[in-house]
Amino acid sequence: MPDSAIWTNASHETVLLLPEVSGNGHGTRRVVLFGPPGSGKTTAAGVLGRQSGLPVLRLAPGPQDARVAWAGLLELALALPGLPAARELTAALDETADRSGSADDAGQALRQRRLTAALLREAPPMTLVVDNAHWLDHASADVLGWALRLTPDLPVIAAERVWRPGAAGHWCGEDTRAVRIPPLTAPQVATLLSPYRLAPHEVTHVHARSGGNPALALALADAPRPPADREGEGESALPPAARRLVGEWLGEVPAQVRELLTFVALDDRPDLELLGRLAGPAAEALLAQAEAAGLCDIGRADGSVRFTASAIGTELTTRLPGDARRRLHARLAEASHDSVRRDRHTVLAADADDPRSARRATRAAVRARQRGDHALAAELSLLAAQRTPHDEGALFTERALTAVHDAAHYGDLPRARAAARLVLGQDSTPDQRVDALIALIDASGRHLYGADELFAAALRAAAGRLDLTARLLIRQSVWANVSEGDPHQACVLAGRATTLAETAGDTTTTAMALTMQARLQRLLGHPDAETTLGRALSLPRAAAIPVNGTPQHLAARHALFDDHPDEARTALLPLLVEAERTGDAEATVDILRSLAEAELRAGRCTRALDHAHRAQALTDGTSLSAAPACYTSALAEGAARRTDLALAHARRGIDTARQEDNKVFLSRNLFALGHLLLTTGHPKEALEALEEVRALERLQQVRDPSILRWHPDLAETLIALGRLDQAQSLLDDTRRTASDLGRDTVLPPLDRSQALLDAARGHYDTAAGRLNEAADRLRHLPLERGRTLLALSHTERRGRRRASARAAAQSAADLFTAHQAHPWAETAAQTLRRLEAVPTGGDAHPRLTSAEQRCAELAAAGASNRDIATTLTVSVKTVEATLTRVYRKLGLHSRFQLAHTVTPARE
Repeated sequence: MPDSAIWTNASHETVLLLPEVSGNGHGTRRVVLFGPPGSGKTTAAGVLGRQSGLPVLRLAPGPQDARVAWAGLLELALALPGLPAARELTAALDETADRSGSADDAGQALRQRRLTAALLREAPPMTLVVDNAHWLDHASADVLGWALRLTPDLPVIAAERVWRPGAAGHWCGEDTRAVRIPPLTAPQVATLLSPYRLAPHEVTHVHARSGGNPALALALADAPRPPADREGEGESALPPAARRLVGEWLGEVPAQVRELLTFVALDDRPDLELLGRLAGPAAEALLAQAEAAGLCDIGRADGSVRFTASAIGTELTTRLPGDARRRLHARLAEASHDSVRRDRHTVLAADADDPRSARRATRAAVRARQRGDHALAAELSLLAAQRTPHDEGALFTERALTAVHDAAHYGDLPRARAAARLVLGQDSTPDQRVDALIALIDASGRHLYGADELFAAALRAAAGRLDLTARLLIRQSVWANVSEGDPHQACVLAGRATTLAETAGDTTTTAMALTMQARLQRLLGHPDAETTLGRALSLPRAAAIPVNGTPQHLAARHALFDDHPDEARTALLPLLVEAERTGDAEATVDILRSLAEAELRAGRCTRALDHAHRAQALTDGTSLSAAPACYTSALAEGAARRTDLALAHARRGIDTARQEDNKVFLSRNLFALGHLLLTTGHPKEALEALEEVRALERLQQVRDPSILRWHPDLAETLIALGRLDQAQSLLDDTRRTASDLGRDTVLPPLDRSQALLDAARGHYDTAAGRLNEAADRLRHLPLERGRTLLALSHTERRGRRRASARAAAQSAADLFTAHQAHPWAETAAQTLRRLEAVPTGGDAHPRLTSAEQRCAELAAAGASNRDIATTLTVSVKTVEATLTRVYRKLGLHSRFQLAHTVTPARE
């Protein structure tokens, strides 16, 4: 029986797609929906039943019915009281109840089978829905299964908690389709919880704890909120409603399974080897039961075991008394095959006031940090601080600050908060207090909520110190740019930080402030951007500056903006080594992202994809925002491998950026989405995304067109939709700005769009000349050059110069293939196939009728089939048939191709 998912997010909204169960002879007639309590089985069964188009007969046995023989058959008979077969079956069941024999009596069983089969045959057309099928008594299930084999045309939908496909088949029949109810995605949970008006980070937390289970998500959302300064800190005990639900899940498995799952909850990275040492040969079977009950996932490639919802682990550990928890940690220490994790469990097995455990945790944290296991280092550092006696003031503060920095490097906001509170609760110095608060701000990153209060507390702790105040102003500058979308104010703050740091003689902070100021000046088109960056680069290099905040990284970014990808790559590679050595997850992701973009600009697609994958994996394994890595993954996947994966990355990045109110990466992910939609032939959808990018950049007063190059794509989209005057205005404005700022590298892609506009107006010679010049200037950027050659091929074809069109398309195909840009190579190959599909006896297009020509022109302008039908006063089916003939005659496959072949109708 194939496993199938019914929840999808096809149109980026919450959509329920269900298997077909209607009686048309081609759909699935028997479906088993299975999943844990609260997963939506009853709702899905009801929707499926209604979609069948037949009356629904619903049986819903309860837990008390499972132990009563024939209870299910009696419910079926009583639901069809008007049928003679139902009355006869009811009478037979009454007789059976009056006898002392068991339900296994052969004569009784044969009679129940005959009567049940007769009832199902006699019943009017209907869909049988059996909810809570796990509580259907065995006697009824056996008889019902036999009778259903004799009525194969009866649609049946069963919903139950646990079903094991490896068992002897389901009572619904051998051809039953098994449908696991998958968890809700993050956007679906956000929609579900919209009445609660939760903040985006609260929705994210509920999604993680619930694992996407709707009922559990609602129970968690209904619980009282933690104090603002303790949000997300640890997995606190579940609220009563959530505990009851998770208790039901755990009640589905034996005590031995729950015991093994408790070990899973107590270890930070449990795997099959560890659990095998704890439970012996039975571990595999016990874990299989847990997986069948939907409690954990054991099929991961690295052998690790993970709960489907983190609330399961929370409930298991909450149930443990302190002594029992320490005993289990002691067993885990004995079984652990990793020395650092063995020390972790040894520390957790000791008394909290044992100073030896603090020393052990400190040493283990150092080893975890050295081997790059920064999540574990953050946990161990905090344990070390918490178990250090408070009367050892200097040592306590030192360990607490180390814990703050370890958590900040890994993006672990809850532990950073807990460690910062330890520092602030001591009689610490202003430097230590500000250091802790800045690390907390850095750990918060794009998840920083209550920023005003946190910055105010940090400024109070700075106590008027110029150097400390300057460090805080740099963070305020970042916040103003990313979350408030105000680069002008951010630039002012960075300038103030520069002045204060220089006055204090703090060269490290001065370099950071100048770097931030230069970043913003470039964004705003300020003429002093390079001078400011040069000042930052002239200062001594300090190890205290995060690698992604160094002037060297910004210089590499500027080289990338100026289309010098090899120069950028040379500067970035040593920075990557440094970021990985320090264990700064956010810095490592940022350097990997910059490398991916540099490799992509240089046409090294495989390397770009590798860097993007590493950045995405590191992001997904930490608490970092997904929006930056998703943007880079979308660009790399779209150019190098699969556009469907690229679109998924871009949409995830958009969702994340909206939730976090991150305007910078909302713009970037929207640009990636618009670019991908344009290049895959969806100009109308691309227009919506790219217009939002333009609106965001205007709102943020971004002037430099070399940073996020959405302008040529938006112009090309407008051209594809026939909005030629709007495209010309955009191109003129952008070219003027680029010339004013000296951004000559922006001009060739703008010329490509201008050429497409010229061709749309019928000026094919002008367009071809412009494209040839642009292609020559893009020789150092293979993918941009290939894209320009494709535009040249389309233009030459429209100008009826098929030989030139083929030559340009072949050059593009060769270029994309050599650089392993597979989606682009396929696009070029399709262009070549279309050119070869038409006889070469002449350069003219196959003749279209006047009706076909008019229909093609409207479609090329972006009109829908319904719009075309209204304009031409014909039916939609006539339009569809006409366009089918047009595609066949011209050798086309999409409207995007049509827009490059036929001159669009003017608006």
